[in-house]
Amino acid sequence: MTVVQETATRAESGAQRAPRSAIGTFERYLTLWVALCIVAGIVLGRAIPGVFHAIGGATVAEVNLPVAVLIWLMIVPMLLKIDLGALRQVGAHWRGMAVTVGVNWLVKPFSMALLGWLFVGWLFRSWLPAGQIDSYIAGLILLAAAPCTAMVFVWSNLLDGEPHFTLSQVALNDTIMVVAFAPIVGLLLGLSSITVPWDTLLLSVVLYIVIPVAAAQMWRRMLLGSGRPGALDRTLRRLSPVSLASLLLTLVLLFGLQGRQIVAQPLVILLLAVPIIVQVYFNAGLAYGLNRRLGTAWCVAGPSALIGASNFFELAVATAIALFGFQSGAALATVVGVLVEVPVMLSVVRIVRASRGWYESGAPRHSVRRI
Repeated sequence: MTVVQETATRAESGAQRAPRSAIGTFERYLTLWVALCIVAGIVLGRAIPGVFHAIGGATVAEVNLPVAVLIWLMIVPMLLKIDLGALRQVGAHWRGMAVTVGVNWLVKPFSMALLGWLFVGWLFRSWLPAGQIDSYIAGLILLAAAPCTAMVFVWSNLLDGEPHFTLSQVALNDTIMVVAFAPIVGLLLGLSSITVPWDTLLLSVVLYIVIPVAAAQMWRRMLLGSGRPGALDRTLRRLSPVSLASLLLTLVLLFGLQGRQIVAQPLVILLLAVPIIVQVYFNAGLAYGLNRRLGTAWCVAGPSALIGASNFFELAVATAIALFGFQSGAALATVVGVLVEVPVMLSVVRIVRASRGWYESGAPRHSVRRI
């Protein structure tokens, strides 16, 4: 019995079921909601600046407490979808796994750092605030240093991708992220001559990766072991609006504190979007091409390309705020990642779907049994 066949026989228990979610109306227009939050934040920040500065100053050990609560509300529901037991399936799609892990951890953070140095540090330098150049590059590095956790299930479903590959790949990435995120960020910030506050960075990893992963897995096991059919699915449906609302409220807070800078430099957002968009298409194309060369089935290669290209922007926003503060260029750069995520990734989905004939006309493929 293959790993995938065994998975099918156990699906009713929910222990190995892969999330299969189509993009909802709210998620589809996430870019619009982010844009509205930018406007709301700027307006409210100018109308009631004292409130925003009080929130921005509510810190303990350099951790902003209101934002920490919001980040947890964002991240934990996403991590609740992940079954770390799916790591047992890693070997079933080892070619796609190898490509995605390589792109996520050996290419994407470094290519983003290179693009940040090229565009922000050189080509666009004269159009950006001189005092924020290094901070913008730091934000871009943070954005690319962790692969996406939740939205990749949506992208994979839109492709009719192999769901168990997606689930096991995300579980593997989350496991790697616990140990690899801080060293990669520290290395690239150091290479960029940006001072690395290691104590704050490690605290951020514990607060926003280790503890949420552990808490989500414990909660997941409780729900699956409760004896109530569908308890996990019902909980995820209830928490989804909470997660998105927390993200949007965090953006309102960010732009409430950054409003004056944005009004003075509206071109900044457009310029910061350029390296982000370039790296998404570059890494998606790289993963897709490598999978084709290795003969990986298209239903695995598609999700592999999307996982290789998308970013865990919630973690990036949280870490940027912890390391550099609400009003930093780093925080702004990570928010630009949120702004472009949905339209750019939807365009990648369309490209991958449209190119299926080209992909499958290549080298002989290794078959994948679909369930």
